[in-house]
Amino acid sequence: MSRSLRRGSIAAITAIAIASLSSCAASNTPDTLQIKPDNAAATIGTNLRLNNIVVVTGVGTSGDYTGPANVVVNISNTAAVPAELQSITVGTSSATLADAAGAPLSGIVVPAGGSVAIGGQGNPSATVASASAHVGGFATTTFAFKDGQKVDTQAGVSPNAGIYAGFGPTPAALPTPAALPTKSVTPASPVATAPAATPSAGATVPGATGTPAAGATTGAATPIAPATPSATAPAAH
Repeated sequence: MSRSLRRGSIAAITAIAIASLSSCAASNTPDTLQIKPDNAAATIGTNLRLNNIVVVTGVGTSGDYTGPANVVVNISNTAAVPAELQSITVGTSSATLADAAGAPLSGIVVPAGGSVAIGGQGNPSATVASASAHVGGFATTTFAFKDGQKVDTQAGVSPNAGIYAGFGPTPAALPTPAALPTKSVTPASPVATAPAATPSAGATVPGATGTPAAGATTGAATPIAPATPSATAPAAH
C-alpha cells in the first residue's frame, strides 16, 4: 500500500472515531444518566411543583438511620383553585401533619396561585415517627393530594446541621425524675431554762462585791436571840 493510501485510511478511521465520541457525548445528558440534583424536585400535573424536598434527621446522625425525621418541601400551585396535600410517606412510614403551633392537621392547603413551605419555624410540619433511611443518601418520599394526584420522588436525607439546622425533629422532652421523698424533721423543742433567781431585797449574795444594798447584811449572820418564855399565871386557889 502506498504512503498516500495509508494516510488516507488513518484519516478516515480518525474521523469515524471522532464522530462516534461526539454522538456518545451528546447522549450523556443528566436525564439519561439519571443524575439526581442536590435537592429533589417533582411536578404533578401542570400546576403543582414540589421543590427542595429533603428528609431531615436528628442532630449528629449518620449512616443507616432509623428514627424520627421531618420532611422539608416547598409546594407551589399555579392553578386557579386550591390544592390540598393529604399525606407524605417516607419509605413505608407516614408523616403526621401539623400546623405551625403543633396542632394536628388532616391536610395542608396550598392556595391558588400561591405556595406553602413545610418544615422550619413558623411553618406547618410533616414528622415521621420512625423513618428508615441512609443519611447522606436518598429516601423514597411520596406525596398524595386530595384530588387523587400522587408523586414519588427520591428526597435527599440530611442531618439537622448546616443549612438544615433547626429543620430536624425536636427531641422529646425527657421525663422529669420523681422527686425523692423528703423526711420531714420536726425541730426539737428548746429545753426550758429556768431564769436566774433575782435576789430579793436584803438577801446576801455570796461573793458579791460593791456596796451592799440597803438593808442587806454583810459578813456572818447575827444569831437570833432565843425566845423568852412567857410568864405563866399561877393557878388560883
